[in-house]
This record gives sequence, structure tokens and C-alpha cells, in this order.
Amino acid sequence: MKLGVQLYSVRDEMGKDFEGTLKKVRDMGYEGVEFAGLFDKSAEEVKALCEKYDLVPVSAHVALHEMLGDENVLQTYADIGCKFVAIPWMSEEYRPGYPGFEQNLPKLIALAKRVKELGMFLAYHNHDVEFEKKDGEYVLDMLYRIIPADLLKAELDTCWVNVGGEDPSEYVRKYAGRVDIIHLKDFAGKKSENMYALIGVNDGQKDETVGDFEFRPVGQGLQNMPAILKAAEESGTEWAVVEIDEPTRGLTSLECIEKSAAYLKPLL
Repeated sequence: MKLGVQLYSVRDEMGKDFEGTLKKVRDMGYEGVEFAGLFDKSAEEVKALCEKYDLVPVSAHVALHEMLGDENVLQTYADIGCKFVAIPWMSEEYRPGYPGFEQNLPKLIALAKRVKELGMFLAYHNHDVEFEKKDGEYVLDMLYRIIPADLLKAELDTCWVNVGGEDPSEYVRKYAGRVDIIHLKDFAGKKSENMYALIGVNDGQKDETVGDFEFRPVGQGLQNMPAILKAAEESGTEWAVVEIDEPTRGLTSLECIEKSAAYLKPLL
């Protein structure tokens, strides 16, 4: 496996100094990047910077409504050289078991086929909300059962799998051959009602009463990272991608991903 980073982890730095942040990421030992916005850079500029700093443009998180609403968005990431584009979050009407899913399913299938035509793969990045059961089956499992593996990859976020009540290592093995990318995300504490305030879902407002849930640099939380990495290697995962939604423990965002890389490089 190769080590990558989801640039959402350093989004403020990317906004201030796009090129400089890419250089810092490479200097930390990251081999690839997953984008979360291009900050008004063209595909040509981004591709050139990745080549300049020897970074693989692995993937991009792109809002579903953007991919459905503007075909040029997908072309941009194909031009950059991304192998994957990932849906970072889906509202209920696109989730199996909810009203609207059957109506919206053809849109998802058509999107996945269009992504494939452009030489990429569509992936889905889970949170813990997909670990709700409908008719005895997790929503996430329903999604991967209904849309075949050749159209939709499983970008498992190991933090949210854990928070959802499942063993991340076993879940990676469950989707062996389909999990080309995993998100390595560490945390402390436990699930709380207002947890998504931490990642800006509740109208972008953080709630300081969000229990004791806290993101951590990889290797400093509750996750059994050696076991997760072993499962990923055995399952054919190509990329282990660090994602830290918010800086923690008095560290900057860059320090959080730097400590994560230092922990992970000897294990890969």
C-alpha cells in the first residue's frame, strides 16, 4: 500500500498556499493526495503541481450535487489524472431504505457509468449514519449490494465504521477487492448526539458540548491501526489515506498529518 492524505485535513492551508502545502505534504512522506476542492486552480495547474512534487492525484471528494449538475466537474478530475472520485456524503433521499432512493438510483448508476467512461471509478465514502439498519441490513451494505462493485468502490472510513458499531478490520475484509482506498482516521471518546457539529454538518456551527468525541492524529487514538493495515493489505487496498477532520490536542492541521505520517510509514 501507498500512503496518501485527504487534503480536507489541511483545507485552510490549501486555501492560503496551495502549492506550498502540497510541497509540505510530500516532504512529510505522503505519496499521493485526495482533493477536497481545487481552490480555483485549473486542471492543468493542479496536474503540473502534482508532477512537480511527485505526488499521485489519487482521488477527489466531490459533492454529489456537483457531479450530477455539471459534467465538466468530472472531466476536470479526469484531466488531473485522478483514478477515483468519491461521493463524500449523501442525503437521505439517495440512501437505500429511504423515500426517494428508488427514484434516484438511476441517477447514481448513470453517474457511475459516466465516471467509468472517463477512465475513473466512482467510490462512496461512508460516515456512521449508513450503519442504520433497514429491514435488518445496514444502509451501507444495501448500497454496495444494489450497485455492483464494477461501478461503485467502497472507500471505507475506518473511524466511522468503528463509531457505527463495527470492527473496521473485519469490514475491510468484508469488501476485499472493492476497497481500493481506505481512510485512516483515529479518534478518542464515543459517539454523541451532536457529533457531526465537529465536521460542519449542523449549519457549519460547532457545538462545544459535543461530549468527549475527538479526532486524533493516526496512532494516538482508539483505533487498532496495525490490524486495520493488515486487513487492508490482505484485501488488496492500494491506498491508505489519512484524514483528520479537525486539528486536535493543541496541534495545527499540518502537525496532525505530519505525526500521522511518521507513525504510519514504518508500518507500511
